[in-house]
Amino acid sequence: MPSSLFLRRMLRSPAALSGLIIIAGLVLIALFAPWLAPFDPNWQDAAARLQAPNAQHLLGTDSYGRDLLSRLLYGTRPALGLVLLVTIITLPVGLLMGILSGYYGGWLERILMRFTDVVMSMPRLILAFAFVAMLGPGLVNGALALALTTWPAYARQARSEIQRLRHSDYLAAAEMMGIKGFRLLVGHILPLCLPSAIVRLALDLAGIILAAAGLGFLGLGARPPMSEWGAMIADGMQVIFDQWWIAAIPGTAILLSSLAFNLLGDGLRDVLEPQHD
Repeated sequence: MPSSLFLRRMLRSPAALSGLIIIAGLVLIALFAPWLAPFDPNWQDAAARLQAPNAQHLLGTDSYGRDLLSRLLYGTRPALGLVLLVTIITLPVGLLMGILSGYYGGWLERILMRFTDVVMSMPRLILAFAFVAMLGPGLVNGALALALTTWPAYARQARSEIQRLRHSDYLAAAEMMGIKGFRLLVGHILPLCLPSAIVRLALDLAGIILAAAGLGFLGLGARPPMSEWGAMIADGMQVIFDQWWIAAIPGTAILLSSLAFNLLGDGLRDVLEPQHD
């Protein structure tokens, strides 16, 4: 699709535009958090612990006296960093497995798809928790665990698309022109799989944000004292009935970021796959 046509369709899609604006805002917050945060997110002030929102601390403080607004702003960094790491790992692995299986078939397809079925048969979140428990808590390990449990869906989707196109006139013409092997896979087959994979990824990222928050809530995500939304909710759960805002504020951030990726994915589906309109 030409870039000008893609841009026009994006601007005409309220869902895609809304999601893109929110995500762009989150990226800007993550980049400029040191300048936007009014306090050091890790600075503890015992005299100011559990304060309600006020003029000095606009969103209040947590049980250690840390400024919640500062921690919320810094919390966008591990959230978006984990999303980026999962994307870098998931998309190439899933597409590679699916394209090789769908195009070559035979014993290679049977081996790769049986391995994919084994991974898909396990509960994704529980498997991710098991991986993190073995590898140890941390942002990179959390991203690796989520990526290792997310790629099979992309492999199955790419395989089904390639199977429909394997004997098409388009690929037959490319092969007649001498385009084979790696050039054919990357230059002609991969672009056919990318639109649907990108749409699926945008929709899946909302679930990845929630899974990352779950890891942080259980203490398996970013290591303390790094600001992380799931860990902030876990801290707030101890005083949820008296200081409800401590858990509600990062929960709202998780809700908005998940909504943004869902809106972007829904809009991209209309833009890249107009047959769904």
